Amino acid sequence: MNAVNESWISAVDTGVLRLITAGSVDDGKSTLIGRLLYDSKGVFADQLASITRSKYKRVAASEIDLSLLTDGLEAEREQGITIDVAYRYFATPLRKFIVADAPGHEQYTRNMVTGASTAEVAIILIDASRVQDGQLLAQTKRHSALAQLLGLKHIVVAVNKMDLVGWDPALFEGIREAYAKLAQQLGIAEFHILPISALKGDNVVERSEHTPWYSGPPLLALLEGLPVATAVDEGSSSRFFVQWVIRHGGHDVNDFRGYAGQLAGGRLSVGDEIKVLPGGQVAKVARLVQFDRDVESVLAGDTATLVLDRDIDVSRGDLIVQSDAEVRVAKEFEAELCWLDQQPLNPLRQYWLKQGTRLTQAKVKAVHTRRDMHELQHVEAGGGLGMNDIGRVTLVSRDFLALDPYAEQAATGAFILIDAATHQTAAAGMVR
Repeated sequence: MNAVNESWISAVDTGVLRLITAGSVDDGKSTLIGRLLYDSKGVFADQLASITRSKYKRVAASEIDLSLLTDGLEAEREQGITIDVAYRYFATPLRKFIVADAPGHEQYTRNMVTGASTAEVAIILIDASRVQDGQLLAQTKRHSALAQLLGLKHIVVAVNKMDLVGWDPALFEGIREAYAKLAQQLGIAEFHILPISALKGDNVVERSEHTPWYSGPPLLALLEGLPVATAVDEGSSSRFFVQWVIRHGGHDVNDFRGYAGQLAGGRLSVGDEIKVLPGGQVAKVARLVQFDRDVESVLAGDTATLVLDRDIDVSRGDLIVQSDAEVRVAKEFEAELCWLDQQPLNPLRQYWLKQGTRLTQAKVKAVHTRRDMHELQHVEAGGGLGMNDIGRVTLVSRDFLALDPYAEQAATGAFILIDAATHQTAAAGMVR
């Protein structure tokens, strides 16, 4: 648990990094993102003028309230809190960033989950002035547990407001030790930790003169150097959900029939033998079409149209994988649900389950346990789940589903539940 792993720092253009800020209320998440935007020249002049004139400023008249760059809702500015996830984009010569500002309040846990579902890095903020006797706040624990649950690749702990505690190295070390214990308890293998002041800009973009005892890089340099999944792991299994069946010239003998979608993981090439799930029919890839041209292969993230060497039954929602891929096909399975709806889980209600492009009916057969985010352990669920609860359940679907554990393949390991009566998104799920 070192402050920073120097082997992770590089100086090459490494693409787009998606990150989310999390932590407790008033830890300075919005201010930190505002500081990153401001210091990296990612703010337009009219935006600065707008927040400078804002009646909701909470800083000295001569200073800029950088939190207003992300807290754009009227209710957020009135109360001085973040309610919904706000996304911002900025870039440096080395990397592009998409950053999500998540709410800190417990009642908005579901917003944090949706924001973190597409992120690769979580910046967990800790207010140094609010840590007493090495006791981390409940939301710090909750958001760290959610980051681990959602499989975020990197955890960066930013100990904020160090200027309010006189840049005390002993206090910082105590927080580092407390978070190391929490990380071990949650199963977080490695994290980075650094002292900052988001309001003043210390150790955010430039090194601070107040921390000669800190040997690591500032936050932006650390984020620029973190490795992300930019290179395609061609050894990973391909997953291709069929989004659209394309037909041209259906009256001709040699009519065109292709299957359009986006490849998740690995590589597909012309000549590869594939199978279509859940049915299990086998064929070979005869053509791969992108826009108006044929290509020999496609990589993860590419959209393409597959043409097979023989006619088989393939519909929207089917999954195309390599013929030797081991994918579980089942109607009954266990999953972890994060309940998003204000209506609590009712096992008697009918839900729609959406996985990729497949849509089927499903019911919750049993609720096994619920995660107690204060004690960080599984407890008896008591029969149901309420809004913001996370629990282990057994689901039964009407149709067969191709399933992978979420930790191994998010494309086939993630799904949502939709209330059949209200059409509200009821839960986000992860196959275990």
